[in-house]
Formats: sequence, structure tokens, C-alpha cells
Amino acid sequence: MKFFLDFLPGLAFLVALFIPEDRQQGLYLATQVLIVTSLLQIFLVRLLTGKIEKQYVVIFLVVLVLGAATLLLKDERFIKWKPTIVFWIFSLAFLVSDHLGSRNLTQRLLGQVFNAPQNVWRQANLSFVGFFMLCGFINLFVVYNFSTEVWAMFKLFGFLALNVVYLLGLVMFLSRYAVEQPPSSKD
Repeated sequence: MKFFLDFLPGLAFLVALFIPEDRQQGLYLATQVLIVTSLLQIFLVRLLTGKIEKQYVVIFLVVLVLGAATLLLKDERFIKWKPTIVFWIFSLAFLVSDHLGSRNLTQRLLGQVFNAPQNVWRQANLSFVGFFMLCGFINLFVVYNFSTEVWAMFKLFGFLALNVVYLLGLVMFLSRYAVEQPPSSKD
């Protein structure tokens, strides 16, 4: 269910983009839908998990600001920059986490699955920094070299594929440090 909620705003954006025949009007409708579904995502995740996830709040705030700019100024560039800004915020968060506290973000996220030495956690964390920076630049490349339709499809499916490939590589890198799970007892 969480997987679906992660992609709900992007999927809703893509569907809304293709509702009107005029692609410009579709982009404005899709931007409105993105704002609403990003807020809805926060509430649904809160309902399911009992927590408000910081990443969804950050994404919503970026969507709200850039979406409002897109709608008020009638300039699609603002909403198209949203993935880049979110990726770069995440990149900065991973970078800063390497210098604050005893555990960086990667170790906090994966520390229960892998028991790696500190230098390995640092390498894995820096790989997140690089990955998110690269994704931001890739988004800009697609924004300025392809149609809105291609960008919207790539934003949802291309970045999903890139994430899967990156995470598989990261898991392979960390696999030698996997924590042994005790066998589950069946009642």
C-alpha cells in the first residue's frame, strides 16, 4: 500500500495531464491535481502508519510553491523543476547527515538490515548524494530537450526504473554486511 501511495501524486499528475486535449491546459490541471494529491498523500500515510513522513511534507511544500508559481504565472517551467529541487534537497539532506550525529541517513534507513563498518556507511551515503544530484540533472535534461508528455512519462516511469537500478546496486554493495535474521517460529 505504501508503494502505491508513493506514486499516487505522480500517477494522478500523469492521468490529469492527458484529460484535456490542449496539453497546456492539461499541465495546469495536472499541477492542481498534484498539489491536492500530495497533501492527500501526507494524510493517508499518517492514517496508515500513525506518523507524518518528513519526505512527504518536503515534497508537498515544494509542490505547493512551484505549483502555485506555475498556475499564477502560467509558466510550466516551475512545476517541471519540482523533481530537480526535491532530488537536490534529498541530496543535501544525505550530505549534511554525514556530518551530524553518529549515524548518517543511509545507516538510519538500512542499519537494521545491514551491519556495515562506518566507512562503508559513508560510501553508501555519498552514493545517495551523487545519485540524487544526478537525477536532478537528468530531470533538467529531459525538461529542456523533450516534450511535456515525454517529461511526464519519464518523471514517473524513468525515475522509477533509475531508483530500482540504483537500489539494487546499493543492496549488492551492502549485501556482504547483511544481518542474519533469526528463523521465525511458527505457532
